[in-house]
Amino acid sequence: MITSASPSMPSLLGVFAHPDDESLLAGGVLAQHAAGGARTGVVTATWAPDSYRADELAEALAVLGAGRPRMLGYGDARNDSSAPGRTRLCDAPLDEVIVQLVAQLREFRPDIVVTHDAIGQLTGHPDHRHTHRVTLLAVEAAGLAHLYPEAGAPWQIRAFYAATHPHSGIGVLGPLLTGVGKTVLSLPDEYVTTTVDVTSWAEQKWAAITAHRGEVARERPLPGLLARLPEDIRRTIIAAEHFTRLSPGPVPSDPHQLTT
Repeated sequence: MITSASPSMPSLLGVFAHPDDESLLAGGVLAQHAAGGARTGVVTATWAPDSYRADELAEALAVLGAGRPRMLGYGDARNDSSAPGRTRLCDAPLDEVIVQLVAQLREFRPDIVVTHDAIGQLTGHPDHRHTHRVTLLAVEAAGLAHLYPEAGAPWQIRAFYAATHPHSGIGVLGPLLTGVGKTVLSLPDEYVTTTVDVTSWAEQKWAAITAHRGEVARERPLPGLLARLPEDIRRTIIAAEHFTRLSPGPVPSDPHQLTT
């Protein structure tokens, strides 16, 4: 596993459903790529840009070196107060969401895109699953000039990864989540193509997670669960990030670092 940044890291754009997903799932690699001089950014599908969680997201991204919030502003499937008067992400017209993501991809022009896995991470949140689906479609569409020409000049990314959790990597997360009534979903270890050791960026990652103060203060969200753990156990949990390379399908690549 790597423990230091390469001198020339590829640019990286995360596309995640909620504020805090970026820090929990890819905070380490975002910090790693930023430390290596790469452009990094995050698109967040839900919560209004004028909500308290937008301010927390801005603070987390600043800690990670991932620029300004890029919020689509849709409603959270499980929180009606997330974006009052706005459509829920899962209910929005598919083309409407895709064209917004295409515009973000064509503006940012990343080498690598990271999003949720198909099962929606550990708890299978419907917004996670839907963000996975629309990002898959947007990544393909962004490179095709005849699709959504109003969204900018075409851009083809070089690699696409889904953040995930292998069966062997669940550890103490399983009991933590089931203890508050949540499901625990994971994938076979062979589905994971890349495991990044982010120990060197664990302090930044934890600072970004704790920037989401509203979630840390609650009992059931993962930031709150992690905050109540002993530091050594928490650090072990957040020190590795797992991914599956999806372009052009789950194929072997560098097993310890996101590559193009």
